[in-house]
Amino acid sequence: MNTRAKGQLGESIASSFLEKHGFDILARNYLKKWGEIDIIAEKDTAIHFFEVKSVTVDLEKSTGSKRAHSTDVHRPEDNVHDAKLRHMRAMIQTYFMEKRLPPDQEFHFHVLCVYMDMSARKSRVQWVKDIIL
Repeated sequence: MNTRAKGQLGESIASSFLEKHGFDILARNYLKKWGEIDIIAEKDTAIHFFEVKSVTVDLEKSTGSKRAHSTDVHRPEDNVHDAKLRHMRAMIQTYFMEKRLPPDQEFHFHVLCVYMDMSARKSRVQWVKDIIL
């Protein structure tokens, strides 16, 4: 599976996860020339912006642990670095202006790490909440 297909599948899994947790999905792949927000959702009048990071793993080998471990050298959330956070700030500001949201609108930025076991057709989502921009 190529990177784009893996990312799209991970975003679909993440969207389902959020809907099961009571979120209304407002947008997926909100795209501008300077960046993208994977998922924008609303819950309890707050707007939530989600960056989704997907990796393939063997979930069978990680049973009993709280989180699946990838064979990669890094954790998926490590890809949310300073440059990504700067782009995310700009994208959130753009979204606020475009939707004419008030400056005091409550919002949150999170990372969803989607661990996908392709052979077992299972997945696990880890939610890293309230990343400071």
